[in-house]
Amino acid sequence: MKERELVSAVRESAAIAADEHADRAVRATLMVLGERLAGEESGDLAVRLPPELAEVLPEEGRGEQFGVREFYERVAGVEGVNDVRLARRHARAVLAVIRSLIPLEQYEHLTARLPDDYDDLLNPQPVRR
Repeated sequence: MKERELVSAVRESAAIAADEHADRAVRATLMVLGERLAGEESGDLAVRLPPELAEVLPEEGRGEQFGVREFYERVAGVEGVNDVRLARRHARAVLAVIRSLIPLEQYEHLTARLPDDYDDLLNPQPVRR
């Protein structure tokens, strides 16, 4: 999937008004996910993404410890929105699209590294293409 297709899928799934806003949501979510993941998990995900989006993820994640609520708050801050509920909707759409892109085994390996409260983020949502 190309960057434009991924951004469009997120835009449609999250009902985001413009491609530029969807792009910010995708990049913000990936950036914060890269902070949360530890070790090579971030780099393993990056190789499955379009190069323009892969560069947002570090080769090795820092493995910062924070809950899903802070995840959404960080996404909101990076994305530049003042509504954590909106950032939550965007981040969930991004993860739903990513889930549709990568092999299930890799997705499960990635998500197994996150604590149980991240189930809210990882909850599958319909992704329209």
